[in-house]
Amino acid sequence: METLFTALENEQRSKVAPLAVRMRPRTLDEVVGQKDAVGEGSWLRCAIENDTLSSVILFGPAGTGKTSIAHVIAESTKAAFVEVSAIGGTVSDLRREISSAEKRLAYEGRRTILFVDEIHRFNRSQQDALLHAVEDRVVVLVGATTENPFFEVNSALISRSRVVELHSLSDEDEARLIDCALSDERGLAGAYRLDEAARDAIVLLAGGDGRGALTTLELAAGMVAPGTPEAPALIDEAVVRAATPHRALAYDKNKDMHYDVISAFIKSMRGSDPDAALYWLARMIDGGEDPKFIARRMFIAASEDVGNADPQALLVAEAAFKAAEVIGYPECRINLAQAAIYLALAPKSNAAEAGIDAALAEVRKGPARAVPDHLRDRHRPGSENYGAYRYPHSYPSGWVDQQYLPDGLERGCFFKPTERGWEAFRTEAASRDRKGR
Repeated sequence: METLFTALENEQRSKVAPLAVRMRPRTLDEVVGQKDAVGEGSWLRCAIENDTLSSVILFGPAGTGKTSIAHVIAESTKAAFVEVSAIGGTVSDLRREISSAEKRLAYEGRRTILFVDEIHRFNRSQQDALLHAVEDRVVVLVGATTENPFFEVNSALISRSRVVELHSLSDEDEARLIDCALSDERGLAGAYRLDEAARDAIVLLAGGDGRGALTTLELAAGMVAPGTPEAPALIDEAVVRAATPHRALAYDKNKDMHYDVISAFIKSMRGSDPDAALYWLARMIDGGEDPKFIARRMFIAASEDVGNADPQALLVAEAAFKAAEVIGYPECRINLAQAAIYLALAPKSNAAEAGIDAALAEVRKGPARAVPDHLRDRHRPGSENYGAYRYPHSYPSGWVDQQYLPDGLERGCFFKPTERGWEAFRTEAASRDRKGR
């Protein structure tokens, strides 16, 4: 139960709270962006407004409003609203809150909404502790996570909840958030103004992260003496850049962003776009990605996407891996860049990958095929009856027409060369040599 002292404590906390905390929305109409998630007619908005919320997991990048929506739920619902930290929380904490929720439901007929921020940080046993309470609706779970819940949250818990995905804020959404913080009494209360270049710089630095935009604004405001609503102090671009000299784009080294960026990097090299390859390479380097991981993926791409259209690509990739292993950052960034550009500009062939995959499919799904007699090993009794093996080096051009595939398979069934690079040249030359005989 709140008292006068509680209100005073909250007021004191608010004075020292970060700008992003002070500016948290109090109603759904104050939530910036996320029309798909909480816009008019959405399931979540209707559930909140009608106070009929069932368990939900809010999934999206940092600074997109997951915790803000949870606080709107807390302000809107008649149910009890409790929080458990997934960072420091234990199974005992969960069981205590579930026990309290059971008593609240039994004696007061009142539901309990349990908010778990960063729910992916709970281990499996902690998540399992929630299952029965969520299934029986002893608690309504509101989980928030920056990680893909289909990978990080128990499937049983997922099946009992609805997943709502939030997206990075648009530039317009961030600009609106900044302007609101400048004028709102909870924010900077009109003591500052931004010129257009400064606003654009904050939006650029935030990169779709609403919390990041407000943090940058607060840091910049701290470098300028406040004005008044009648004569607000100016925050220009130079101040914004000085407050946040380096933009830290979101990157995680073992989660979704890690896989998305490396996928974009590989597809850019495959698509022969050196500029895109360099951009995604820079994203990984800036995010602290292991250079050997990057080099390994280029090692694979050299055979998978370039192959024998340019056999040198494999050697370049090998050299890049060795450089990453021996030299390390920051210098190996140049080696990685050289290899990435080489792979992007090289002629492309996936004949090696397609060929071995087709051969493996035949081996695994086709009939058992015998080795032709004339190819069998001769170091056994009775081998004199295997038939004559023709030694290619005994013939002009080092080639002789002879069966090498088992019966039932024909030349060209696996290897389908492209018409690009060294592969095309050698295929054509080999064919020409054979026809000349």
